[in-house]
Amino acid sequence: MRVFENTDSRPIRTTLLGLLLAALTPLTVAIGSADARTDIASPIAQSAEIPAALPVDPASLLQLMGTAQRYTKPTLQTVARFIVPDEQFAAFNEIITHESNWQVFAINPTSGAYGLAQALPAHKMFSEGPDWMFNPLTQLRWAYRYMVSRYGSPNAAWDFWQAHNWY
Repeated sequence: MRVFENTDSRPIRTTLLGLLLAALTPLTVAIGSADARTDIASPIAQSAEIPAALPVDPASLLQLMGTAQRYTKPTLQTVARFIVPDEQFAAFNEIITHESNWQVFAINPTSGAYGLAQALPAHKMFSEGPDWMFNPLTQLRWAYRYMVSRYGSPNAAWDFWQAHNWY
């Protein structure tokens, strides 16, 4: 895992534009037909219900706490607590910490895995929203649903992670 860094003399805006275009290329193909959208979204969208009535709207909470560049690990952990059940949070926290250290823009330079949960391919997170590249709430929702869909729960995902060093 490596957090995006601008290591050359080009303006960071140019580098980010290249990253955005590279990430959207598979997305453009995926949203080309209804079937492609269904294929991407189906396994996760049909499982892992997030509670409909939260005590505080997580999107509003994030908006109050600042922009994506200022999201801190404690802030994102607080938001995740609104999504992940209490008995599953410790395992969820361990996975996200090991995968990205709670960095929204984390990129694995070898595989191209992206975001808090290191989704591969990254555009899978589109099933939670088109803002998946920069919205930590979208990434957290996707991560939770993925863990439930694939492993049954974040606790089971963490057990698998410990045995294989990936999930």
